[in-house]
Amino acid sequence: MAELKTKQHDGDVYEFIENFANTEQKRKDSYELVEFMERITGYPPKMWGASMIGFGSYHYKSERSKQEGDWPLVAFSPRKAAISLYVYSGNPEHEYLLEDLGKFTMGKA
Repeated sequence: MAELKTKQHDGDVYEFIENFANTEQKRKDSYELVEFMERITGYPPKMWGASMIGFGSYHYKSERSKQEGDWPLVAFSPRKAAISLYVYSGNPEHEYLLEDLGKFTMGKA
C-alpha cells in the first residue's frame, strides 16, 4: 500500500500563505480562515502536505481500500482557482448544514 503524501509537518503556515496565495484577496481570506478555524476548533493551524492548512486531526481506516491514516478535522488550501475547504463530518444527518454555504462543489471523499 502506498504511503500517504498528505501528512502534518512543522512548516510555517504564515510563510506558506505569503508565498502560495496568488492574490492579495486570497492572502487576506486565508488569514481570516486561520483565525476563524482556530477559534472554532480550538486547535492551532498546522501544515499538512505541500498546500493544506489543517486544524486538529482524526485517525481513519477505510473499509473499502484498507488504507488508514491521519487527516485534519477541518482544513483549507488557497488554491489558484479557489480556496478549497476540507471538513470532516462523517454523519449524513449533518448534510443540511451545507444548504446555506452558497455555491460550491463537493468531492466524493
